[in-house]
Amino acid sequence: MDAALERTRGLKLMAFDVDGVLNDGALYLTDGGEEMKRFHTLDGLGLKLLAGAGIELALITGRSSRVVAKRAAELGIRHLFQGADDKLAVLEGLRAQLGFGLSACGYMGDDLPDLPLLVRCGFAATVPDAPEAVRARAHYVSRRPGGRGAVREVCEVILAARGALDGAIGRYLA
Repeated sequence: MDAALERTRGLKLMAFDVDGVLNDGALYLTDGGEEMKRFHTLDGLGLKLLAGAGIELALITGRSSRVVAKRAAELGIRHLFQGADDKLAVLEGLRAQLGFGLSACGYMGDDLPDLPLLVRCGFAATVPDAPEAVRARAHYVSRRPGGRGAVREVCEVILAARGALDGAIGRYLA
């Protein structure tokens, strides 16, 4: 755990997969073909707290959905990449644009398409129901499942390692 915490201290960018991480990974389709996704408010606030600590946020997902764009906009996430067949190329482009090395980038994903990012980023996180191949390569496996506070947990781990969690909580106590 100490090694995982150490890896979070230099983060400048934290990117997240959507399906299975920010939601439970299930696909909800209406009879009319509309896609629905369930997001947890705990995760949303965690992302806002992380951004408030000066960490750039990104969502990188293989699927495309209007609801994901809406959620990203609600949370103020400027870096949204949908329909990403090559997630590593997307992250490489973003980090180059922002001027960050891979060691300053973190990623949270839950399945095999996320492995190229997980093994190259400075900090890699996943959820407990990810395949063993993913869990084995992550620096941190959340206790909470995707879509049910896993992202918030990771955000708080990062903030705590940076000594910023108490300050973030304190803003709500004033």
